[in-house]
Amino acid sequence: MLDLFNLAGRTALVTGANTGLGQGIALALAAAGADIVVAGRSPADDTAAQVRALGRRFLDVRADLSSTAPVRDVVAAAVNLNGRLDIVVNNAGIIRRADSVDVDEADWDAVIDTNLKSVFFLSQAAARHMAAHGGGKIVNIASLLSFQGGIRVPAYAASKSAIAGLTRALANEWAAQGINVNAIAPGYFDTNNTAALRADPVREPAILARIPAGRWGQPGDLAGAAVFLASRASDYVHGVVLPVDGGWLAR
Repeated sequence: MLDLFNLAGRTALVTGANTGLGQGIALALAAAGADIVVAGRSPADDTAAQVRALGRRFLDVRADLSSTAPVRDVVAAAVNLNGRLDIVVNNAGIIRRADSVDVDEADWDAVIDTNLKSVFFLSQAAARHMAAHGGGKIVNIASLLSFQGGIRVPAYAASKSAIAGLTRALANEWAAQGINVNAIAPGYFDTNNTAALRADPVREPAILARIPAGRWGQPGDLAGAAVFLASRASDYVHGVVLPVDGGWLAR
């Protein structure tokens, strides 16, 4: 049974993996046996050191994923590491907080381009390779706001709702080609994106009181879900948006 979760010999591309959830996912996949390629704007030196300490190969590709221009180069670099690309985790994302009446077009476009547009085109480029090489796994990072509306984050909520729909749409098209497309919807996690919330003396305790598990999530809490969706254990799982939220949606 444990062999179903073994990722030895596989190459995984994780975007936005220098810190936070992306780093936690990259380390989980490496611990399960995968070699890791990361892509993002910032150096991932800490992630590199931890992945290599696990005995896995590592490649850091610098790319601004607010644009679709580097997508093909990122996928090509990932394939070149071992001659194959088996797993893609679309984690890179940004958030802009403002009252909806004050959101400007530049912030709206930045969030949609990074969180949605680049996810589609990176998935498309990866799927072309995967379809020609027996299949693969694409894991999108959705959000609780794929199910809810949130407060003061209209572009983020729109992008993450769209990620849920995109996950299902791509699963419908690509399942027959051996490509599994699924998503993880993290709840409230201790990351850079939630720093403002955790520092808010009103919202932080209100959020914490609403989480049945009684704590904010840590990046390592995504490890099991990420390895499951990236492994053979999920071969008959398509189009799922899996909440990892400490019970938030069950409340």
